[in-house]
Amino acid sequence: MRLDLLLTPLLLAVGVAAIALVVRSLLFKQLGGFVRRSRSESGALLADGLRLPSVLWCAVLGLYAGMEAATLPPRLAGRLELLLQALVIVSVTVTAANLLAALVARFGERRTLAVGVTGLAQTVVKVSVLAIGGLILLGELGVAITPVLTALGVGGLAVALALQDTLSNLFAGVHLLADKPIRVGDFVRLESGIEGFVTDIGWRSTRIRMLPNNLVIVPNAKLAQNTVTNYHLPEPRMSLLIPIGVSYAADPDHVERVLVEEATKAAGEVPGLLAEPAPFVRFIPGFGAYSLDFTLICAVASFVDQYLAQHELRKRILRRFRAEGIEIPFPVRTVELRGERNGAGR
Repeated sequence: MRLDLLLTPLLLAVGVAAIALVVRSLLFKQLGGFVRRSRSESGALLADGLRLPSVLWCAVLGLYAGMEAATLPPRLAGRLELLLQALVIVSVTVTAANLLAALVARFGERRTLAVGVTGLAQTVVKVSVLAIGGLILLGELGVAITPVLTALGVGGLAVALALQDTLSNLFAGVHLLADKPIRVGDFVRLESGIEGFVTDIGWRSTRIRMLPNNLVIVPNAKLAQNTVTNYHLPEPRMSLLIPIGVSYAADPDHVERVLVEEATKAAGEVPGLLAEPAPFVRFIPGFGAYSLDFTLICAVASFVDQYLAQHELRKRILRRFRAEGIEIPFPVRTVELRGERNGAGR
C-alpha cells in the first residue's frame, strides 16, 4: 500500500516533466526557425539564455505535480513547496540578469560604445535584477522587506557621502567614455599645459603619456572640468603655420614663389608633410618693425609630425634664400654713448 502511495506521485512527476520537456523542445524548434529566418540577434540570445534554465523549470513543474498528488505531512509539503518556489525565483532572476546583460553588450557593440561603458551597464543591470530577485525571494521566505530597504537606503547614503570623490571620478569616467571627447590614442592638450597621448581611460583616472615619455595621471573629475584640445578630432591631420621674415628689399612675389616651391618639393620627401591640401603663403602679419613677415601654411598628418616638418622646411628655406639672395634680417640697435667732451681726451 505504501509503495502505491509513492509510485503514483512519482509516475505523475515523471510524466508531467516529460510532457513539459516535449513542449519545451517544440517551442525551441519554433524559436530556432524564427531566428534563422529573421536573423534576429535578440532571438538567438533569448534561445541561448533559456536553453539550460528551461530544463530546470520542467523538472520543477514535474516535482510540483508529483508533490500535489502525494500525501505528505502539511509541514513537509509547505517546506518542499517553498524550496521549489525558491529554485524558480533564483533561476528566473539569474537568467533574466544574464539575458539583459547580454542585450546591453550587444547594444553597445551596435552603437560602438566603449567597452568600459557596456561593462558598467552590464554590471548595473545584473546587480539591479539580482537585487529585485533577492527581495522577492526574501518576501516568499517571510522576511520583512521594508526594514531591509530602509537599512540599504541609509547605508547607501552613508557610503555615497564617504566616497564622494571616488563616485565623482567614476561618473566623470563614464561621461568621458560615453561622450568620447577624448579617446585612447588621441593627442590632447589640457588647459593646465599637460599634453600627450591618451593611453588609458579608467574609472578613476585617465593616463596621458607626454612626449618625453612620462606618464601623467589625471583624475577624471579634474579632466572633465578642464578645457581640452583634442588634436585628433575631427581628424589627426592639421595645418602647420611657419612664420618667415625677409628684408624690405625683397620682392614679395618672389618670396612667395620660393616658399611654395620648397614646401611642395618637401611634401614628397619629408615624412608626415602632406602634399594635399597644397602649401600656400600669406603676407601675414605683414609689415614688421624691420622685416616683411610672411606665413607659410601647409598640412601635416598628425600633431607630432609638425616637429620634423618644421625642422626640414626651415633648413630648405634657408638654403634656398641664400641661393636666391633673399636676406633674412635681424634687429640692429644703434647705441650712442654721450659723455663730457672735456673729459673725453683725458
